[in-house]
Amino acid sequence: MQLKDLKGIGEKRAKELSKLGVSTTEELIRYYPRNYLDMTNRVSIREVAHNDMALIACKLVYVEPLRTGGKYKNKTVRALLEQGRDNFTAVWFNQPYVVQKLQPGEYLFYGRVQNYYDRISLINPTFERLDTNSKLKGLVPVYPLKSGIPQWLVRDAVQKALAVEEPSSLIPAPLITKYDLPPLGAAFRKIHLPATQREMQNAAERLAIEEYFTLIAAFKLIKGDRTEARTNHYTVTEREVADFEKRFPFTFTKGQQTAVRAIYDNVTSPQRMNRLLQGDVGSGKTAVALTGIFMAVKSGYQAVYLSPTEVLAAQNYAVLTRTFPDYRVGYLAGACTAREKREIKEALFRGEIDILCGTHAVLQADVQFARLAFCVCDEQHRFGVAQRNSLSEKGENLDVLVMSATPIPRTLSLIFYGDLDVTTIPDKPAERIPVSTAVIPPRKYDDMFLWIRQEIKRGRQAYFVCPKIEDDDGQATSAEELFEKLKNGMPDVRFGLLHGKMREREKDGTMSAFKRKEIDALVATTVIEVGVDVPDATVMVIYDADRFGLSQLHQLRGRVGRGADKSYCFLLTESESETALERLNILRSTTDGFVLAEKDLELRGSGDFLGTRQSGKFLSEIKNLHYTTDAIFTAKKLVDEAFERRLDQDRIRAAAMEKYESLKDVVLN
Repeated sequence: MQLKDLKGIGEKRAKELSKLGVSTTEELIRYYPRNYLDMTNRVSIREVAHNDMALIACKLVYVEPLRTGGKYKNKTVRALLEQGRDNFTAVWFNQPYVVQKLQPGEYLFYGRVQNYYDRISLINPTFERLDTNSKLKGLVPVYPLKSGIPQWLVRDAVQKALAVEEPSSLIPAPLITKYDLPPLGAAFRKIHLPATQREMQNAAERLAIEEYFTLIAAFKLIKGDRTEARTNHYTVTEREVADFEKRFPFTFTKGQQTAVRAIYDNVTSPQRMNRLLQGDVGSGKTAVALTGIFMAVKSGYQAVYLSPTEVLAAQNYAVLTRTFPDYRVGYLAGACTAREKREIKEALFRGEIDILCGTHAVLQADVQFARLAFCVCDEQHRFGVAQRNSLSEKGENLDVLVMSATPIPRTLSLIFYGDLDVTTIPDKPAERIPVSTAVIPPRKYDDMFLWIRQEIKRGRQAYFVCPKIEDDDGQATSAEELFEKLKNGMPDVRFGLLHGKMREREKDGTMSAFKRKEIDALVATTVIEVGVDVPDATVMVIYDADRFGLSQLHQLRGRVGRGADKSYCFLLTESESETALERLNILRSTTDGFVLAEKDLELRGSGDFLGTRQSGKFLSEIKNLHYTTDAIFTAKKLVDEAFERRLDQDRIRAAAMEKYESLKDVVLN
């Protein structure tokens, strides 16, 4: 049902709710709360640790007049609050509309508490007016909002939608009975209107099972159980592969040797290769990939190495030309001149280039190979099969090696990469020096900066990483803000700025300058999480480290320690939360990315594991649900049994493919 047709909503409210991306009652009941207010858990403002979230019952005394002119064009709103004898402020950044909603009186505020030198503020809090008729009792859902839409409107609309919607489960009835799954409709009601925390958790688990059932069914339908027969016959011998490994200035680890063996067994088998090679930062995946390329070119075929950026492509091109002096290596990227592109394409077509290294430019329709057989795709292409499919048209039954430096929890890899042979390199070269990691509180910042300046004077380089680009809400350090602050505070240090809103050529230029040591310190967002090797970069400083997941912190830490010198990672946090500090201390205690991935999954929940980078929009509906990994395994078991017993196959196929039709363009197949 369209929201405008729902009794008590109408066109005006429906238009407001459409800003949240919902236009039907079905979409609205799937708009899950991001949090809950426990109305029994109101606290004293004095008891809250700095940077923690809290529910505060207090009196709003005064709202400052809105400041809109001059340097205050961001329209910051400030209000004076009172709780007993304690006075404090509430601050809203870029939300001028809240002024119209605030009147003196009793309120509930929910937001992040900041306490600087005994000056307490609530940052961007949500709020509810309290009166004798207040309906706020028990667990109250808090929904993600936009453009001044009030919480009460969403809560009211959701309750109305729940009254008319009775969603049906895609899971076959015999399996619902067999595994005693709660009714789906009841789960929707309890996720929005839970009486207890346990009710909310059980509802989240049931909804996650339903969503993963649909997603995994779509994976299974698209991938199938097909195997493709080999058409490219490799003639390379094991002795030749062993001799090639001697070209590297190090001895392959046991993990690298196992990976090379797996690739060799693949390319000499009757089926084509489709393999995911995952390894921790610095585990030597590139050397393994180059060995796979050697197997192809030694057998008389062409190979291609795809990189996500021009900086990485240029770096890989240098490695390829150095490693394959007896083969013809070409380079194709957007920065190439028209003449260079034309000459490369002609040489490829004539078979005069054995190995092509490039970016997305390789995927253009007019790039034709003479005998392409082997393709290596770097990290960023892990879900780019829509693009890799265009490569398959350039060669017959390509052998594909997809590399990932992001550790995938072993508990999930078999579910989402069941169509791939997964090879993991668990060890690292013995000569690599571990990165020392420390958690730095604010009182030690000055000492840290002094030490970093000394490192830079010794010819070392440093990264300063922030969780966001701009200072839009005052809750986290921004790259632009930090860049200006550091540049002014350390005028003898050459700083560069790098973030995702910059054009690709700007980003590549900045990274290249950093690598050439024309920049001493780089202030950046997580855009450098997967980046070039800068051997002299020995210092990684991560601001607001408590806002990152463990795996992401580990990837950032992996940007240093790539040279011969001792490297350091400093985790900066102002949080006093025990949970946050526990997570950071876990990172400090281990450099094993797979251990961290499993721990991250345990601490943050499965809903955060398959985030934007891993799965795009496919699980965006349930990103706010808190559920365990067991929900995913239960869904996998249900899908397997439904297909094995051929239960409701037509209905499952229709529903799964309707929802996840675009999955055809992104799954690894």
